Amino acid sequence: MLSNSLIELDRAHLVHPVASWRGHEASGARMLVKASGATVTDAEGKELLDGFAGLWCVNAGYGYESVVEAAAQQMRDLPYATGYFSLGSEPAARLAARLAEHAPGDLNHVYFTLGGSDAVDSTVRFARYYWHSKGQPQRDQFISVANGYHGSSTVGAGLTALPLFHAGFGMPLDWQHKISSHYAYRNPVGRDPQAIIDVSVAELRAKIAELGPERVAAFYVEPIQGSGGVLVPPKGWIAAMHAVCREHGILFVADEVITGFGRTGPIFACIEEGIVPDMMTTAKGLTSGYVPMGAVFLSDGVFNTIADGAGAAAVGHGYTYSAHPVSAAVGLAVLDLYEGGLFDNGIAMGQRLMAGLQSLADHPLVGDVRGRGMLAAVELVVDKDKKTPLPAAAAAATRVFDRAWQNGLVVRAFAQGVIGYAPPLCCSESEIDAIVARTRKVLDLTLDDPDVRAAMA
Repeated sequence: MLSNSLIELDRAHLVHPVASWRGHEASGARMLVKASGATVTDAEGKELLDGFAGLWCVNAGYGYESVVEAAAQQMRDLPYATGYFSLGSEPAARLAARLAEHAPGDLNHVYFTLGGSDAVDSTVRFARYYWHSKGQPQRDQFISVANGYHGSSTVGAGLTALPLFHAGFGMPLDWQHKISSHYAYRNPVGRDPQAIIDVSVAELRAKIAELGPERVAAFYVEPIQGSGGVLVPPKGWIAAMHAVCREHGILFVADEVITGFGRTGPIFACIEEGIVPDMMTTAKGLTSGYVPMGAVFLSDGVFNTIADGAGAAAVGHGYTYSAHPVSAAVGLAVLDLYEGGLFDNGIAMGQRLMAGLQSLADHPLVGDVRGRGMLAAVELVVDKDKKTPLPAAAAAATRVFDRAWQNGLVVRAFAQGVIGYAPPLCCSESEIDAIVARTRKVLDLTLDDPDVRAAMA
């Protein structure tokens, strides 16, 4: 009764993110009640392997008492401290310093937010202020990449290049522009890495020329496109795009909200890409999802330009909960876990995950397997030669998720027939193997779907 009562309360009053509101009224919620390690338990007692770490965020895994105790102790000592009026707190100062030590290059300055969306919004404001400080206020045009995701706030949703986040909202804004994704599996030039790089570089140059090099403020990109379907660029793609931005003096903003904190191997994917962005956004794994927090990393050049431009005046950007001491204390405790062995385990388990998913490539429905580390995807098709997607009638976003759930696995099921994975870094070998085995079961069930069979005939 308690579970049913909660479902009814949820159905009547709670608005869920990125959901069909009417659909949710009809279906109700699946209630989760507890979690430990890489396993979550629902209100009916069903245990499931969380192959998606919540929403690509519980990087460390669930149930670490050291993290719980860090939050509790901070609540006892100092539950809140504003960053306004030049006030501060010990955990926020220590976390900023430790993050700066890990960040690539001269990303030595950290502005804390509540999550990824407001981190992206903050970079837009910082970029605008930067160019005003340099006496170039006309630099007010922003470029991002198709299939990219940069949050669901008003500004971030415009930089996001997924139609769902634009429809009905009047997005994107007229100063937000897109170039094509690298999407290797479906790139018109094929899968040759250099050909993809060359085409993307040419398109970025053309977009800059179209807008006017003196007008472009910043270029936004994810090291791996997450919500667009876990799209991995060819090696050298990020560096090539970075070089074009350097050539034109355009700020390069790396969105590492998903890829940060060991998700792809190193603490930040930019390190593996060999580039130092002008700004970098993080969230999710920063606190392993235990409490809300995001961060913007600013290079020395960006920070000093803004600081000098403001002079004695305040830089008019702030959030009530920026550098929240409880979130910072959690961030420190999670960073201890990462450095204490989780990063290393994530690298080993990431290799096992990729190998396991690659073993599914012979399945009749698997068109592509891609990923890096503990961030991966399997793209389903009904014709491998023609790369024909699953038919709309197959309702991949719901049916694949439901079948995975029934088989004790949580995944991200994208509408285009892509299954996304982002398991906690704490996973054991047996848990990674179970993720792969349960995925094969989901594939077999989907293969038996009459809508899929009809499309393959």
